[in-house]
Amino acid sequence: MHPAQMAMSTHLKVQIAIIGGGIAGLWLLNRLNQAGYDTILLEKHALGGGQTLASQGIIHGGLKYALNGNLSPASSAIADMPERWRACLQGDGELDLQGCRVLSSHYYMWSSGSYRSRLKAFLGSKALRGRIDALKPAQYPAFFRDTDEHRVPGTVYQLTDFVVDTPSLISTLAAPWRDRLFQCRDIQLSSSDDGAELTLDTGDSAVTLQAARVILCAGEGNEALLADWEHPYTLTPPAMQRRPLHMVTVKVAHPAPPYVHCIGDSLGMTPRLTLTAHPCKENNGGQWIWYLGGELAESGMQRSEQEHQAFAREELQSLFPWMDFSQSVWSSFFINRAEPEVSDQQRPDNAYVEACGPVLVCWPTKLTLCPNLGDSVVDILDTQSLMDRDDSLPTLKVLNDLLPTPDIAPAPWEAMR
Repeated sequence: MHPAQMAMSTHLKVQIAIIGGGIAGLWLLNRLNQAGYDTILLEKHALGGGQTLASQGIIHGGLKYALNGNLSPASSAIADMPERWRACLQGDGELDLQGCRVLSSHYYMWSSGSYRSRLKAFLGSKALRGRIDALKPAQYPAFFRDTDEHRVPGTVYQLTDFVVDTPSLISTLAAPWRDRLFQCRDIQLSSSDDGAELTLDTGDSAVTLQAARVILCAGEGNEALLADWEHPYTLTPPAMQRRPLHMVTVKVAHPAPPYVHCIGDSLGMTPRLTLTAHPCKENNGGQWIWYLGGELAESGMQRSEQEHQAFAREELQSLFPWMDFSQSVWSSFFINRAEPEVSDQQRPDNAYVEACGPVLVCWPTKLTLCPNLGDSVVDILDTQSLMDRDDSLPTLKVLNDLLPTPDIAPAPWEAMR
């Protein structure tokens, strides 16, 4: 490397540096650059490799959090999220997501017929008008119509929610800013007189990157970054909580993919089963990867992988007796949801962002709340006096010479496809 370039590469400047290449970091990379902030993103491994690609891709308006018969803060906070996402998918929103694949334009809720009348009355109430519609059997999605001699009991409801293909979403968000995406496996956070500093290990040398603001979007990784951060501020960085899941994937030969919450009798805030389907690479014979979450995934932490897969099979056979799972292929894995700590390990109601000196700590808490996170971060930055935006081309050139562009991580079900 030329000596002059070596000198320049040891100390670089950027206005904003994001750490973490999941949905939160990529959303903010797009939103902030479009708002005029000079922003780059650093990812240790691969884009979407944590919680993002382990999510089911459901863009929901919070109705599943009202299954106890009440509109909770969590339900009310995200009611307009599907509309905002749809605007982006049509090219009319704050971000252009026209390249993102939509797997299902609607999501559904199915009661097996045994649930309580109070919930049925609530689902038909004025409070939910426009957010949920009870369907007649002729209007059911194909999966519930193609049941041979079996009559589907209960009621199927159509929600305003829908499902996106998460690998496609990551690809769409990354595409416009490939020259601002960098993979660096060792990132150290510290403070400086003008903001924050990041020390990046490039393999051959250490690069110091000065940023007016650093935004932590690293999910579980936020905890370690904050623990190692040496700073002069009299503040206590936010604590993190983990809510673990045991997700199940099953390869099924059936032409009609299901996208549905299956409601049990508990009247809790979590459906008995939340089901999405993802296409196989070669969709011979209508093969899909079914992806199972909901109460099944939350309770599955108490089971081994073998036990959990057997339990999931019993659940599916009980719910869908018209299906034959004898030739299906099963797998499961553990994943933590990283969130800001709240009392009693409850769900946070909104996307979370807290300013800690020159560092903004973010957890979107839910995929669907990324627009809410973007609003909060922009509102904070717009009220702060950041250092003037410098010409970023020298910094980008050096970083692109020293650091690779991160790949998109494989989805958890990729090996089964």
